[in-house]
Amino acid sequence: MKEFFRKGLFAVQNIYKALPVRLLPWFRENARDLPWRKDKNPYRVWLSEIMLQQTRVEAVRGYFLQFLEAFPHIRALAEADPDAVLKKWEGLGYYSRARNLQKAAKVIMEVHDGKFPETYAEILALPGIGAYTAGAISSICFEKPTPAVDGNVLRVTARMTDSHSPIDLPAVKKEVTGNLEKIYPAGSCGDFTQSLMELGATVCTPKSPHCTACPLSDICLAKKHGTAAVLPKKTPKKQRRKEEKTVFFFTCGDKVAVQKRNAEGLLANLWEFPNIPDVLSADAAVKAATAFGVLPDAPTKAKERIHIFTHIEWHMTCYYIPCRNTPSCFVWVKQDELSQSIALPTAFKMFLEDDDDRI
Repeated sequence: MKEFFRKGLFAVQNIYKALPVRLLPWFRENARDLPWRKDKNPYRVWLSEIMLQQTRVEAVRGYFLQFLEAFPHIRALAEADPDAVLKKWEGLGYYSRARNLQKAAKVIMEVHDGKFPETYAEILALPGIGAYTAGAISSICFEKPTPAVDGNVLRVTARMTDSHSPIDLPAVKKEVTGNLEKIYPAGSCGDFTQSLMELGATVCTPKSPHCTACPLSDICLAKKHGTAAVLPKKTPKKQRRKEEKTVFFFTCGDKVAVQKRNAEGLLANLWEFPNIPDVLSADAAVKAATAFGVLPDAPTKAKERIHIFTHIEWHMTCYYIPCRNTPSCFVWVKQDELSQSIALPTAFKMFLEDDDDRI
């Protein structure tokens, strides 16, 4: 094994070349039983990869099966009511993923006669699909030597080569992709893609990697040099912007006021409770309510919550205000509709919780 630990490009090349022979047997022995691995149907693989973006596997399991039950094939998704699609996605976050899924389904129906495209370029051209997802679908479903390089794979390769280059740099991702392309095993491309994902997800984890269980432990340069715990490196993150909001939970009898957000931007086209920038006192909130055309009573309670997006934090105060009218600037729905048919993002859904923050 000395050749693996020689400095420079020679060592890196040999480590990459050793990956298929080590990872494939390990994967076939240790792969998790996941519902999207039951077959290589591109619709199922595509759906799982989109759902798994920035979302934990355990959170996706239930959503995946429920979504498939509602939209069992591409045509069903393409022809579905957009609000029904968003409702099935409710709670997963990053709702643009769901909108792009449906856009892509429509493209597949219109451009590809309902058949999922098989070439990497055609898959990459679909709405909402980037290089990682295109690579995953191409290799898993169609046995193409197309790497799917995500955070898990970048972490594995950074540690096995003891690379201290920030993995979020495009040049690093491009280099890793090129190195992997050279060693994809014919006939086992799908399993090799999944073996790299699996290793990063279950063994070479972000914190406390399980090096003793790793099939690459004897050729891993980070293990040899004792640097696994500090790798991979990333460029420093920018601090999230904080925004303050006052949210209004207007009720009139058994109905609640909701409105749709704009078609573009954060949480586009989703439902929300009425809200305005800035945080108001209870008295000021009542005055602001009248500006909507509402005839408000005094608030019954208030809740303060923080919701964190990737780049923004919403610091929200919600006032629960009974009203004596239902102005048409809002849509007034029964509260059970909020759980059954209205796609309400978590940022607002958390105000449905039955706790009691009195004012």
